Amino acid sequence: MQIISGQLLEFTSDPNLGEEEPYTHITKGALVMNEGRILWRGNSVDLPAEYKSLPVESYPDCLIMPGFIDAHLHFPQYRMIAAFGKDLLDWLNRYTFIEEQRYGDEEIAAAAATFFLDELARNGTTSCLAFSTIHPVALDALFSEAEKRNMALISGKTMMDRNAPKGLMDTATSAYDDSKALIAKWANKGRLGYAVSPRFAVTSTPAQLEAAGALFKEHPDTWMQTHLSENHAEIASVAKDFPDAKDYTDVYDQVGLLGEKALFAHGIHLSERELARLSESGSAIAHCPTSNNFLGSGLFKYQATHKANVKIAFGSDIGGGTSYSMLETMRDAYIVSQLAGERISAFDAFYGSTLGNARVLGLDKQLGTLNTGSYADIIVLDPQATPIMKERHALSQSIHDVLFALMIMGDDRAIKQTYIAGKPQK
Repeated sequence: MQIISGQLLEFTSDPNLGEEEPYTHITKGALVMNEGRILWRGNSVDLPAEYKSLPVESYPDCLIMPGFIDAHLHFPQYRMIAAFGKDLLDWLNRYTFIEEQRYGDEEIAAAAATFFLDELARNGTTSCLAFSTIHPVALDALFSEAEKRNMALISGKTMMDRNAPKGLMDTATSAYDDSKALIAKWANKGRLGYAVSPRFAVTSTPAQLEAAGALFKEHPDTWMQTHLSENHAEIASVAKDFPDAKDYTDVYDQVGLLGEKALFAHGIHLSERELARLSESGSAIAHCPTSNNFLGSGLFKYQATHKANVKIAFGSDIGGGTSYSMLETMRDAYIVSQLAGERISAFDAFYGSTLGNARVLGLDKQLGTLNTGSYADIIVLDPQATPIMKERHALSQSIHDVLFALMIMGDDRAIKQTYIAGKPQK
């Protein structure tokens, strides 16, 4: 058992719902952690007598918040940041598919998993939904490392049976069989979750997408992740390969891949019909602004998507994304919203990266909150982490000012400490 004290801050509702204060902020607060969960939280002066003798980590000038949740990134691309490519499809062929073939080697995958999760923790990310590769040993390595850390992590074997190098292709049958075995092995083990993971319609035949849909239906405790409407060339390729589909979204819909636990990365160039169908099915879009900017894919329309009643998550999309930091992801989300004429607030961004992402994943009883009983996945944010941030902080007059400066100027240096299930990671 231990106590951490400082300014407690958590979001309690979606800022877009119009509540004046969609958050709880306790300026002199304390948390009691025990066996990986939050046992008590509140004002320091109200700390119950039975806890007053516990060891205390004090962060008086910092914000203590739920850890960041990254709703879309790629484990095997962990070292591919800043790889030059003309666009998405060129980048995949020149770098990604070459890199991912290495992950059939168990030692390479194990070393990568350790580095990958260390880097997430260093940047304040305590949970994620990640792609792996087609190799079962790679997923075993990632899940094994996450299990050691008692980390909430969702992933799955990537499914690809065309338009990729031979060393990265499976078949509709082998992808189904391998995925089914991995679901039996890992789904709901500790804090782990399984996501049925067809990469996208460009690299899966109709037969493989049907196999993915069958898996998703047969295992209602799984999630589903894929990519949708990221790039114009990708969209044209899908239209050519699936001439009977109404549009890109319908390709997935026809095989049963939409639903409450389905997340589609990007969703930049969607029609009104597609947005309506995603909303009706309860599906979500993972907004990946650093990747969209880096690959020149386009400007995601946050407010228009929200008004269409489509759930939105936030993701770094490593390695098309350019930073593991959800702070930098938020910064780019703000810049994109400015360019799209749909300005978002710091509240939108921080809610989306904590409680919002937890709600999209259906895990808000465990993650994205400081409620008693939830997992002690916590970050300590220092709004004065650098000299210039300290000077900027002196001008802040509200909690929104503090958060806005953090997401525009912050990076891994602003992460004072990361706790996963109550255990410090630094």
